[in-house]
Amino acid sequence: MTGSNLAEDAFTSTPGKRKRLWHLAGAWLPVLFCILVISLESTVAFGADHTSGPLQRLYEFFFGPVTRSQWWGIHHTIRKCGHFTGYGILSVAWFRAFWLTTRLGEPVRRRIWSAHVLAMVGTFLVASADEFHQTFLPNRTGTPWDVLVDCSGAAVLQVLVWLWMRRHITR
Repeated sequence: MTGSNLAEDAFTSTPGKRKRLWHLAGAWLPVLFCILVISLESTVAFGADHTSGPLQRLYEFFFGPVTRSQWWGIHHTIRKCGHFTGYGILSVAWFRAFWLTTRLGEPVRRRIWSAHVLAMVGTFLVASADEFHQTFLPNRTGTPWDVLVDCSGAAVLQVLVWLWMRRHITR
């Protein structure tokens, strides 16, 4: 085969190559989507000073009026629950992507643990980068405590995934 034929073969689409590409895209696009949502939420527009009003109106619609001091505590809790939940979901997306695409020949238990570890590492790296980025924004603060909240959400969801996998996959 000549060099030009090798290059042409690399770009030739076969059913097997298309299937593999769709498999990879299906595995990794949820991770990308989660990271994009986190990136959007990590902007000036989603600082506490911008989210307080809309969230307070929504909260008061369901639960009734609150004082300003009560609201700041509630708002803080809502935001931290958002961190916990969002990064938990990101960790599940990481787990799923690693589970579907890595070390397919390994024993199931090893694949599960590898996917859990890699999911936690990926979540930690995104959380750390997000908090670092926020230190440069005028109305945001980046703190190690938020990384801890983020990774706590990831750890809780990873335990739930582990329990589910243990029950349904490793039998």
